[in-house]
Amino acid sequence: MRIDVTFWSEGDQLRGWFYRPLDRTSGFPTVILTHGFSAVKEQYLDRYAEVFASHGLGVLVYDHGCFGESEGQPRYEVDPERQRRGYRDAITFVQTLNGPDPDRIGIWGTSYSGGHVLVVAAQDRRVKAVVAQVPTISGSKVAVRRAKTPQAADLRMRLSEDRVARVLGKGISYVDVVARDPQLPCALPGQDSFDYFNSTSLQASNWHSQVTLRSLELARANEPGAFVRLISPTPLLMIVAENDHLTPTDLALDAFDRAGEPKSLEILSGGHFSPYVEHFTRSSHVAASWFVETLSGKA
Repeated sequence: MRIDVTFWSEGDQLRGWFYRPLDRTSGFPTVILTHGFSAVKEQYLDRYAEVFASHGLGVLVYDHGCFGESEGQPRYEVDPERQRRGYRDAITFVQTLNGPDPDRIGIWGTSYSGGHVLVVAAQDRRVKAVVAQVPTISGSKVAVRRAKTPQAADLRMRLSEDRVARVLGKGISYVDVVARDPQLPCALPGQDSFDYFNSTSLQASNWHSQVTLRSLELARANEPGAFVRLISPTPLLMIVAENDHLTPTDLALDAFDRAGEPKSLEILSGGHFSPYVEHFTRSSHVAASWFVETLSGKA
């Protein structure tokens, strides 16, 4: 059963859905889900929530502040630290609800939020299990790898101009999330990025095709991999795509190697978006099973 819910974070109302497992009315473990860079809950998170709920888990799904149905200004700004604080407020919100066991809460993140959950799990011991799917590990290393492309040179110039404009109060600049033309600058380059967002935009009418330019500056300083050693003893499952160019596979595998036990690794064929589409059944069920096992205390 799914109901609409609202909770407060950073002075804004974050909106989402809460799923109760059909076979349990109280004392059930709960998992918190939210999406990656610019994405909203209608872009497949309902499908993950349904699988998790069918495994006897409560599920909270919500939109990050500034995106989707949630409040927040400036609109469409991806601020990683603000989004991580949103996760912490979501944990507190779940602990106030009737039904969930307040001591058995897990967090799930994917892509950009896959990095968020690594940080939150390291810092907040209320988290009892974590799944990081195709996670962002190092914004600075990704920026270096893209630095020699023509699009990167254009973005560096625009970022410099945007810093000056913001200091002088001249307004907010925006950049496309994806671009059909590979020569045009965008936040998430690549044909697979363009295909995913354009195909899911039909079911997610409130997804916005741009983010603030400052979002890219914040992304370059985002370093979730620095926290991975601190997650243990919280159980960690990392789901990695073997041909991922957006959140590079080698960075994810290196982060997994640095993580302490207990941990588990699932490697999927395909690129960054394969867990949502062609490997959805596998990615969702392995995550659900991990949460059932670890939140039951039997891991």
